[in-house]
Amino acid sequence: MKTTLELEYLKNIRIEDYTYDLPDSRIARFPLPNREDSKLLCYADGQIAERRFFEVQNLLQSGQTLVFNNTKVIHARIFFRKPTGAAIEVFCLEPVAPVDYALNFASRGTCVWSCMVGNLKKWKEGAVSCTFAKDGKEYVLTAEKQEVTSGEALVRFVWDDALSFSEVLEACGRIPIPPYLNRESEASDEIRYQTVYSREEGSVAAPTAGLHFTRPLLEALRAEGVRIEELTLHVGAGTFRPVKSETIGGHDMHTERVMVPRRLVESLRDKSGDVIAVGTTSVRTLESLYWMGVKRLLRREDFAAVSQWEPYELPDACTLREAMDALLEWFDEAQCDYLKAATTVIILPGYRFRVIDALFTNFHQPQSTLLLLVAAAVGDDWQRIYDYALSHDFRFLSYGDSSLLRIPAQYKR
Repeated sequence: MKTTLELEYLKNIRIEDYTYDLPDSRIARFPLPNREDSKLLCYADGQIAERRFFEVQNLLQSGQTLVFNNTKVIHARIFFRKPTGAAIEVFCLEPVAPVDYALNFASRGTCVWSCMVGNLKKWKEGAVSCTFAKDGKEYVLTAEKQEVTSGEALVRFVWDDALSFSEVLEACGRIPIPPYLNRESEASDEIRYQTVYSREEGSVAAPTAGLHFTRPLLEALRAEGVRIEELTLHVGAGTFRPVKSETIGGHDMHTERVMVPRRLVESLRDKSGDVIAVGTTSVRTLESLYWMGVKRLLRREDFAAVSQWEPYELPDACTLREAMDALLEWFDEAQCDYLKAATTVIILPGYRFRVIDALFTNFHQPQSTLLLLVAAAVGDDWQRIYDYALSHDFRFLSYGDSSLLRIPAQYKR
C-alpha cells in the first residue's frame, strides 16, 4: 500500500519524461518472412546483449514458466454502405448483448456491440448494410445505430440466423492492423497478425510479443522442461489510446476482460522457478491476479475486478501463495475451471512486481502506458535499452523486434 504522498507522486509522473525520437523508418510496416528471425534484445543485471529470437530455447531453463495470452484477433472492421452510397466503417470494440464474448460470437440473427464508427456524421439515422458470401451463398448484414456516447456507438447487427456472428465477422470483416502502420490490411496479415497459439476470439489488436514464437520453438521449449501456461486477455482498441494528459493521473486506463484457468493459479501458488510473461497483456493479467487474491482475502465482493489505482491503494501483506490460495478457494466454491474477470490496472515506475520475474515484449511507442510498464520493470535503464535498439537497427512496434527483460530485485516485492 502506498501512502497518500507516494500515490500522489505516482499520479504526477509526467508522460513527457517517457519519450524518445522514433523515426518513421524504424516502424516495421510488415513482419519478417520468418517469425523466429527477429532480433532479440536481452537485458539482465544491467547488461544488454543482442540475440536472434530462435535462440530463446538456449536462454530459458527447465523449471521456468512461460505465460502466453491465447486471445485471437477478430475481423473487427466492417464496411457498410448507406442507401445514398456513403461508406460507413464500423469497428467492433466489445460485446454488449450478450456481454459474454463466447455467447456473443455464438449468437444467431442479432447481437449488440460497442463500436467506433468512421464517417459517423453521415450516419444520422436508418440502417446500413453490406453483402457478403459464405459457402457459395450470399448474405446481408445490417447495422442499426442505437446510441452514441463518448465517441462510441451501440450498434445492433442483424443477419440470417443460419450463421453465427463469428462466421459473419470471418466472412465480411477485416483484420484491424494497428493505425500507425499506415496501410490497409493484406492477406498475409490474416496469418501474421495472429500468434500461432491464438484460440479465444475477442481481441481487436494482437498480443504482439507472442508473434515471434513458432510451434517448433514451443515444442523445443517444452522438451527443455520449460512449462507453458496460458491465460486470456482480450485486447481492446484502448491499447492504442495516447496519453493526452500532462500527468499520468489524468489518464483513464481502458478495462479489458480476462479469463484465467484454475491450472495457472495452481502453478503460481506452487511457483518454484521464474515466471516469464509473454507480452504486457500477460503481465497485467498476472499481476492483477495477485490483487484479486488480496481483495478476496479482504472479503471484497468485487474481487474479480481490479481498478486502475487499486494496486497502489490495497494492503499487500500477503504472499503470492496466500493470494493464490484465496483464489483457489473461490474456484472450489464456484465449482468453475475458469475465472472470468476484468482489469484496468496501470503499471507505473514505482510499482513492485508480485508475480513475474521477466517479460518478453516488443518496442513500444513514445509516451505510452506500455512504455511506462517497461520503465516499471527496468527503471531508468529503459532509456539505455531503447537507445541501444535505435542505434543497432532494431525494428519497432507491433511487427518489430523483441526484447527479454529480467526485472531487477529492487523492482520486485
